Amino acid sequence: MFDVSAAPVAADAMSTYTDQAMQLGLRLLGALVVLLVGMWVASRLANFARAALGRANLDSTLSGFLRNLIYGVLVVLLVVTALGVLGVPSAPMVAALGTAGLAVGLALQGSLSNLAWGVLLVLFRPFRVGDYVSAGGTEGTVQSINLMHTQLLLPDNREAILPNAKVGGDAIINYNRRGTRRFELKLGIAYRDDAEQVMAAIRQLMAADRRILKDPAPGVWIENLSGQTVNLVLRGWTLVSDGWDAQTDLLHAIKRQIDAQQISIPVGPQQVTLVHGNPGPGGA
Repeated sequence: MFDVSAAPVAADAMSTYTDQAMQLGLRLLGALVVLLVGMWVASRLANFARAALGRANLDSTLSGFLRNLIYGVLVVLLVVTALGVLGVPSAPMVAALGTAGLAVGLALQGSLSNLAWGVLLVLFRPFRVGDYVSAGGTEGTVQSINLMHTQLLLPDNREAILPNAKVGGDAIINYNRRGTRRFELKLGIAYRDDAEQVMAAIRQLMAADRRILKDPAPGVWIENLSGQTVNLVLRGWTLVSDGWDAQTDLLHAIKRQIDAQQISIPVGPQQVTLVHGNPGPGGA
């Protein structure tokens, strides 16, 4: 037999379920609106930040990375906010994100160190693309500076990829930053030769080479007196691009001058040791 009293209970339950479904639907709709509008706003803010960094003449690699970082952080905040709109407690979620971030940070400690140094290298610019540097125990021409590594082209055309943590954690020598470089050459002549005459001839050769700068003035001096030679030291300044050619050409000119003036360059005594024993295969 049908129980009439159960009808109102069923109706109330149905109404409750309907209300809960409507509330859930509204929450879902609200969360979706938050996500869609928030992602649009986050994209606009990230692009605005990138444009501002570009106007500040910040490196394009770094500005792109910061743009993506800002966008990622905003998206994470949006997801947490949307879940809060759905009624999911935010405190456990934030704790879980913090724990996951810590675990990822520990697992990627080396990579994060490279990333941090990459940002610092791009910000402070101890060198630029095209500079010849000594960094991380390697010398070469800088080909690219990325957020994770720096690429060098070695003088013999080999390619070196150095982690930024190694580059930033060691001494960096930039051979191009000042635009000029000083070279130094050493020469030993015999005591019987006229040192003043030799030095005057070298000064003339250095003055005749336009690649050797007049300011600071080049010079040649007697560095020390050894047991067999009078040791001269030559110093001059050139543009970075002219340094190697100017040195080698100067050495060639000095060699011709030495030959023309019959200047002798003593050779140190050589010690010959005779070893007595059985000759090897094919020996006499």
